[in-house]
Amino acid sequence: MARLRADAPLIHPDCTVVNATFGAYTEVGQGSRIQNTNFGDYAYCDRFADIANAEVGRFANIAAMTRIGPSDHPWRNAAQHHFLYRSASYFDDVEDDAEFFAHRASRRTVLGADCWIGHGAIVKPEVTVGIGAVVAAGAVVTKDVAPFMIVAGIPARPLRQRCPDGIAERLLALAWWDWDHARLRSALDDFRRLPAEAFLDAYEC
Repeated sequence: MARLRADAPLIHPDCTVVNATFGAYTEVGQGSRIQNTNFGDYAYCDRFADIANAEVGRFANIAAMTRIGPSDHPWRNAAQHHFLYRSASYFDDVEDDAEFFAHRASRRTVLGADCWIGHGAIVKPEVTVGIGAVVAAGAVVTKDVAPFMIVAGIPARPLRQRCPDGIAERLLALAWWDWDHARLRSALDDFRRLPAEAFLDAYEC
């Protein structure tokens, strides 16, 4: 694995990146398409992810073949085809529908810190996946996901909490995902070896 850097994202070959920003230690897997999206520090996506109109939280984990914020077609109209809004590609005397594209870009998907989006999952526009949540492989998420909740299925439904309520509340209060790089490094051994509750016992003030 290539070394990640604080000053520039690691963008693998064959990616398309348009109107996107990247924090420190971020990575975009091969063949991914990132559009109108902000990656927080340490966030990454694996190969062939397609992410649009999204806020990707710090430490977000996005597996391969995922779709985040997939755009919709104008299905309420008489036609759904590109010619309605990508009109300049079809007609010499008309421009693309700027209002349609502005509306699409405004429908933000939000991924919370340290969430995990499994292989092939889809997270729809205007959905928030909470901090520490898990979206199972192949799930289609159409509604908000609570912090530390595991969801699966089509449409995705809650399976269970990732950790008991008390632990989840303590993790939210500790907010380790806001720690600086040096503090993360100093706690690395404990991140590796301690279960969540023991980690909290060691680091809560």
